[in-house]
Amino acid sequence: MTATRQWPALVAGLVALLVGAATWFVIAGRVSSTALDSISLKDLDGQLAYAWSPGTGKVRVFVFTRTDCPIANRYAPELKAIEKRFRGRGVEFVLVFVDPREPAETIREHLREYQLPFPALVDPEHKLVAYLNATVTPEAAVLAGDGRLAYLGRIDDRYTDIGRPRADATSHDLADAIQATLDGRSVVPSRKKAVGCLIVDLRK
Repeated sequence: MTATRQWPALVAGLVALLVGAATWFVIAGRVSSTALDSISLKDLDGQLAYAWSPGTGKVRVFVFTRTDCPIANRYAPELKAIEKRFRGRGVEFVLVFVDPREPAETIREHLREYQLPFPALVDPEHKLVAYLNATVTPEAAVLAGDGRLAYLGRIDDRYTDIGRPRADATSHDLADAIQATLDGRSVVPSRKKAVGCLIVDLRK
């Protein structure tokens, strides 16, 4: 086959490659084949809720949690304080419950007990967990107004390991990440290892 006759085949191959590549996109340096705004979870009433709605321009904070994780429960006062600090500043907080065995009424009672003023979604199939690479509860993800993952990790450094808490946190990572995102600055570092209850241990 001559070089001239090879051109159509080469062009067709290149087009196919580009079309295939277009189905992938990069978020915070990670390649994914699923757009964030197509990930659907459910609220506590069983209604469909999408993890992200384009065009809102708001910073969204997902906190992965479960009702029976002691470390996650001890962070309830800190989460309420952070939410209060950023209230009215274009920041949305959402709790994402990841244990497929937890019924909605158990979660509702948990929200009442800890007086958590946040909307709650359930992720029994770990779709959002997998998309954002969350590994433990509690773990926070901060998304900028354009859907970019700005930060993933611990709320603060109160826990250096399981069973080894500090009296007081010395690094307020989640609050700092939210402020940087609101200011249009990059969060550095954008990952901080969270300490808590492993999500991978959960089974249906």
